[in-house]
Amino acid sequence: MPSIRHLFRALMLDIICLTPLSVNRERYHARLHAGVTQAELARKIGTKSTAISRLESPNYGKALLSMLRKIAGALDCELQVRLVPKH
Repeated sequence: MPSIRHLFRALMLDIICLTPLSVNRERYHARLHAGVTQAELARKIGTKSTAISRLESPNYGKALLSMLRKIAGALDCELQVRLVPKH
């Protein structure tokens, strides 16, 4: 059985696979709440607007933690990652 440290390290260094629709919806609403377009957000974090569009897509299921941190910082949001048991 992996240790807590191992699990945490994997979470911090690897790709997060969360429920795509809920996470993408949260990113989309946070951006709208901040009054920022996809192009403006892309400029703020040093990427292209197509990358932001892909991240907000309901079919996109992976986002790097580093990218989520950049988005949270640019939108003045707190990033929270939770591990919730599947039911």
